[in-house]
Amino acid sequence: MINPPDYRHDTVLPLNMEVTADAWAVDAACSGNPGPMEYQCIDLATGAQVFHFGPVHGTNNIGEFLAIVHALALLDKMGNSTKTIYSDSYNAILWVNKCNCKTKLERNPQTEYLYQVIARAERWLQTHRYKNPIVKWETKKWGEVPADFGRKS
Repeated sequence: MINPPDYRHDTVLPLNMEVTADAWAVDAACSGNPGPMEYQCIDLATGAQVFHFGPVHGTNNIGEFLAIVHALALLDKMGNSTKTIYSDSYNAILWVNKCNCKTKLERNPQTEYLYQVIARAERWLQTHRYKNPIVKWETKKWGEVPADFGRKS
């Protein structure tokens, strides 16, 4: 367990002061592209994992997109419209804003399940209004997003 930084009293994580602690961070990892893909969400106040999905055959961008939608849907269910969601994926944020996962992943028997999950996520975005801020995680300024899987070489 990381000790809380002495300059912050709202988180157990060593977060930059620009980062809101009342937030969730999401990230995806993919071994190969496409390949086994998974994503997760971390609570920035507690450092706890909120959810994890996968691995399934997919791409990193799809995982980043689904992670944001998963977080939005869970917050909606909880009645929380104020918690910030951080993602380090510009593409995924754009896709969420357009309610469309613009993947070029080949649709075949191996990816069919993931395509069904994508369709469900797009449908959720098209039928729900959310107010939660989705903020680009600034890796150069703040380091790796806390939901990172730590597999970069």
